[in-house]
Amino acid sequence: MIEAIGRGFIDAIARTGYGARMFVRLVLLGFAMVRRPRLVMKQIHFLGNYSLLIIGVSGLFVGFVLGLQGYYTLNRYGSEQALGLLVALSLVRELGPVVTGLLFAGRAGTSLTAEIGLMKAGEQLTAMEMMAVDPMSVVLAPRFWAGAIAMPALAAIFSAVGILGGYVVGVVMIGVDPGAFWSQMQGGIDVWSDVGNGVLKSVVFGLAVTFIALFQGFEAKPTPEGVSRATTRTVVYASLSVLGLDFLLTALMFAN
Repeated sequence: MIEAIGRGFIDAIARTGYGARMFVRLVLLGFAMVRRPRLVMKQIHFLGNYSLLIIGVSGLFVGFVLGLQGYYTLNRYGSEQALGLLVALSLVRELGPVVTGLLFAGRAGTSLTAEIGLMKAGEQLTAMEMMAVDPMSVVLAPRFWAGAIAMPALAAIFSAVGILGGYVVGVVMIGVDPGAFWSQMQGGIDVWSDVGNGVLKSVVFGLAVTFIALFQGFEAKPTPEGVSRATTRTVVYASLSVLGLDFLLTALMFAN
């Protein structure tokens, strides 16, 4: 038992070190991606455009729920005019980046892991290496940076659609004054401390989720069972990383 625990501990350290070196190399390859914008743009379309529907629909219904719950809570204190501020702050600071990160992990992350895992199982990555083509720079790096770019855009769309959903419920359905809804929102949200921090969170979540998906696919066993397990690990690890990073970033950003 002691031997098994030690072997597992050593393997975990080795995988962590390999993952760290892989992350650093993908970050450094970002300078080379400037010379290959088409590769990144193609992956942005794959990751962002195909995730747009679930992001938009989810943002709309989250806005509906925030509008209802926010109105019922603020109505107790006679502050229902601040509904727009409540909805916007909740989406821009927390729910927009976090929920988008979770949906991104379930939609785009699993797709990336399955794609890289199938390429490894079909020996396409090995064939690239035999032809002196680095799969890290041609296959992994464009997807890595595409995820970092697509994630903030998806989070912004989520927040915008969610605010629209809160407006529909609060103003159109319940009857909150539209002028107060928008004026409270515009007056209470700071571009740098609120919107900027939300964008920074979405960038970090995009990097983390995309890297976990690529790493799991690249390290998956070249069998159907190995690819399926790697896809499952991607969802679990990426979701936990989003929630953990959200706590750390929130504690750092709003500590003062």
